[in-house]
Amino acid sequence: MEAGRDAVTMDQAGEDFAAEVAYWREVRGMSKKSLAELMGFHPSYISHVESGWHKPTEDFARRADETLNAGKAIWRRWRDYETARARGAKAATGAVSSPPRRNEQPYAGGSAIVVEHDTARLDYDGRSYRLTMRRLLRNTGSEPITRYLIRISVDRYPGEPERSNAHYRANPLTWDELALDATCRGEKMRWQAKHDRDAFKEVWLLFDNDRGRFPLYPGESVWIEYAYTVSDDKWGRWFQRAVRLPTEHLEVELAFPAVLDPVVWGTETSMTAEASALRSAPSRREDNQMSVFTWSTTQPVLHARYRLEWRFRARPESDATEGESR
Repeated sequence: MEAGRDAVTMDQAGEDFAAEVAYWREVRGMSKKSLAELMGFHPSYISHVESGWHKPTEDFARRADETLNAGKAIWRRWRDYETARARGAKAATGAVSSPPRRNEQPYAGGSAIVVEHDTARLDYDGRSYRLTMRRLLRNTGSEPITRYLIRISVDRYPGEPERSNAHYRANPLTWDELALDATCRGEKMRWQAKHDRDAFKEVWLLFDNDRGRFPLYPGESVWIEYAYTVSDDKWGRWFQRAVRLPTEHLEVELAFPAVLDPVVWGTETSMTAEASALRSAPSRREDNQMSVFTWSTTQPVLHARYRLEWRFRARPESDATEGESR
C-alpha cells in the first residue's frame, strides 16, 4: 500500500474505497447499472457507494472485487476502511459518527451540459503518449457552469489485475509527469484534484484563474482544451472514450511513427450490448512520417464506450505495453 496508509481517517478511507470501485468499473467498461445487475444490487446502490452515501461493507467489497476481477484491490480498500473505523472508534468511544458525504453532483443544480463536438488526439513518439482533448460545450441549463470534470485512468495489464496493481503501487502516475494543462477562451484554467490514486485521477477544470472568472452561462457555447502526457510504461495499446454527457459528434485521432507499422481496430460497448466491432473502420493517412488513424461518429449513445486498440508490427510483442484513459 501507499506510504502513510495506516494513518488515514475513516472518511479518507471511505473515499479511497469509492474511488477504487469507480476505477475498476471504468477499466472494465461497465456502467453502474450493468455492474449492479451482475452483483444483484439495485442500480442506485452503486451510485450511492461511489458518491459516499453508503459506507463500505464486507459483502459489497467481496462481490465487487470478484465481479470486477480487481485482484483484491477493492478488498484491500475495505480492509483499510475497517482499520480506520476501528481506530476512530477506539480513539473516541461514544462519539457520534460523522454523517455520510452528500452525493456531490458533477455540476451545479439547474445546469446541463451538451457536448457539441468532442475531439481527442493521441500522439505517440515511441516513448510517451501526449493526449489532447478539445470539447465544444454548451450550457443548456439555467445556471452558470463554473467547472468541468475529467478523468485519467490507466491499466497496463488489463487481464492481470494483481500484476497491474503492483505495477502502479511501485510506479504511480504523478502530477509532474502528467503536466496537465487546460485552456478556455485563450485563458488558462485552474484545476483541482478530486481523486488522486496510483492509476486513477479525477480532476475539476475550473472556469477561472488568478486573473479572473469566465463561467459558461446559459445558452452559451465554448471550446475547452486540455492535454497531458503519460509514458508508454504506464499507458499503452488502447484508448477508450466514454460518453458521459449528451454528445453530438465524437472524433478520435491516433498518430504513431510510421516506422512502427501500426495497425488499429476498435470496439463499441453500450449499456444494453457487449463489445462489438465499430460500425465503421478507422481511416488512415500518412502525414510527415506519421501514420494517423481517424474515427468518428455522430449522436453517440449516452453511456456508450468506444475503444480503439493497436499494435506495432515492427516492434516485438514483448516490448508492447497496455493501458487506458479518457
